[in-house]
Amino acid sequence: MYSLLGLIVTIFILMSISLAVIALMASKISMNRHVWLAGFFSGTLDFFHMPLKYFFFKLSDTKILDKWMVSLKNISSKKAFSKTSNRMIIVPHCMRALDCPAISTRTGIQCTSCGKCIFSRLKEDAAKYGYDLYIVTGSSFVKHVLKEKNYDAALLIACDYELNKVMMGLKGKNIVTYGIPMLNDGCFSTEVDYDKVLETLEMFSN
Repeated sequence: MYSLLGLIVTIFILMSISLAVIALMASKISMNRHVWLAGFFSGTLDFFHMPLKYFFFKLSDTKILDKWMVSLKNISSKKAFSKTSNRMIIVPHCMRALDCPAISTRTGIQCTSCGKCIFSRLKEDAAKYGYDLYIVTGSSFVKHVLKEKNYDAALLIACDYELNKVMMGLKGKNIVTYGIPMLNDGCFSTEVDYDKVLETLEMFSN
């Protein structure tokens, strides 16, 4: 009886490890080309996220895991995102100018279009393509943003860690996400490839 139970547990563990490895390989491949069953593999990596993160922390770099997972999530949600209508853009405040005159509220920084940073341009383009723009000072602000309107999609701009974190968080809120990684990490003076932002906005334009 106990030997049979041990065999079943062993088989289950081996199958779980195999599935996680296959999903991890799929996420790496997704960085360069389309991956079939991206949604399934993305869900698998979400399920095994903590042990995989520990593995990468010990043997590699957790940023790599986040980057791969975001890439896979983008592929899996691309079609669903194109069918949404109530969209928002969530971006981190670390891209604003150091002498930014805007004030902060419960839903983030209220851009005054002063022209000192990229947010003046992003504010215009967000409105042009039908998005509401939220400049947040932390992922905790997202819960306040969700109360503003019945959104069904969120275009996210952030470092890979924050992208993956928010994508997993919004998954349970029935909000389709798509992420654009920033060019660098940090608490200030961060940047994003704005051509990539425009390319993404145009890709999902109706």
